[in-house]
Amino acid sequence: MYSEKVMDHFMDPRNVGEIENADGIGEVGNAKCGDIMKMYLKIENDIIVDAKFKTFGCGAAVATSSIATELVIGKTVKEALNVTNNAVAEALDGLPPVKMHCSNLAEEAIKAAINDYMCKKGLLAKGEKNKACGRRCEDVHLHYNGDS
Repeated sequence: MYSEKVMDHFMDPRNVGEIENADGIGEVGNAKCGDIMKMYLKIENDIIVDAKFKTFGCGAAVATSSIATELVIGKTVKEALNVTNNAVAEALDGLPPVKMHCSNLAEEAIKAAINDYMCKKGLLAKGEKNKACGRRCEDVHLHYNGDS
């Protein structure tokens, strides 16, 4: 059912925890399954130098959070905004169709954390919609998606 990579990232998740004084924090959830992901980013000179997460959810939710942090560390903000749910799933050698919503949450958590960073830096005005991720400044902290 699950690939070896999914099991590895579930049993030994990378980058678990919080970043004190994070430059960007994004929290997303899925009302249908109850998964909640919170991603923390440390950004220097437009490069994500650290990423951590806290996730409440199933093994696939933990694994997608873990791999998502690995996918964004070392990338520019713009590059990280291009990380898709399919890229997250592919990095784990696939997910069962019923668990693809976890990769959606990982993508959304990355974008929410970057949006928070952009709002904090004054790159977006309160209420302004970020064209890169579709969120407004006030939408960065907790977003529940019942459709993913």
